[in-house]
Amino acid sequence: MSKAVPDSIRREAMSRDLPVTIRIGKSGVTENLVEEISVQLRKKNVVKIKVNRGIFDRDGVKQLWEYLSDASDSVLVFARGNVAVLWR
Repeated sequence: MSKAVPDSIRREAMSRDLPVTIRIGKSGVTENLVEEISVQLRKKNVVKIKVNRGIFDRDGVKQLWEYLSDASDSVLVFARGNVAVLWR
């Protein structure tokens, strides 16, 4: 799914005020995690996700964001290190 991200969504995604609502810990990526992301995206269109350090290496985190955006039918708006924002 590739659509242009509006500036308002991009600004919201980059804001430090946007709270992390999904954390990925040692249990990793599960079906429940993907479903929770989809549920939150239906409610508020933007979801901020944080991966605990040491779970994935740098390339693994990049692949994780791509996978989660595909699995949740959303767009990766912003990713820096172990934090990303998805939008639908």
